[in-house]
Amino acid sequence: MRIAALTLVALIAALHAYIAWFEMFAWQTVGQRVFSSLPADIFAQTTQIAANQGLYNGFLVAGLVWSLLIKDRQWQSNVATCFLIFVALAGLFAAFTVTPRTLAIQTAPALLALGLLYLSARAHRTS
Repeated sequence: MRIAALTLVALIAALHAYIAWFEMFAWQTVGQRVFSSLPADIFAQTTQIAANQGLYNGFLVAGLVWSLLIKDRQWQSNVATCFLIFVALAGLFAAFTVTPRTLAIQTAPALLALGLLYLSARAHRTS
C-alpha cells in the first residue's frame, strides 16, 4: 500500500509540474486549451498572473518531490501529507472559483493519496 501511495504522490507531483510549466511558459497556448471555458482574449492579459500561479504549483511539486526523497518513513509521511493537503485545498478552491473539473483532476487524487498514506501508516504500526 505504501508503494501505491508514494507512486500516487509522484504522479501528483508530475501533474503539478505540468501545470506549473504551462502556467509559467505556455499560458497562451496550452493554458487556453486546458481552460477552454474561459474567454480566449483573457489569456494574453493574464500571462503574468498565470506565471505567478505556476510558481506556486512549482512549490507544490518541490514539496511532493522532497517527500519522496526522505528516508525516514514517518517524516516522509508527514511532509507528503502536508503538501497533499495543500494540493487538495488548492483543488477545492479552484473547483469553486474556476471549474468543478479540478475536483476530479486535483482534489480526488490528493485525497486518495492521503488515504493510502494513512492506511499504510496504520498497517505499519500494527505489524
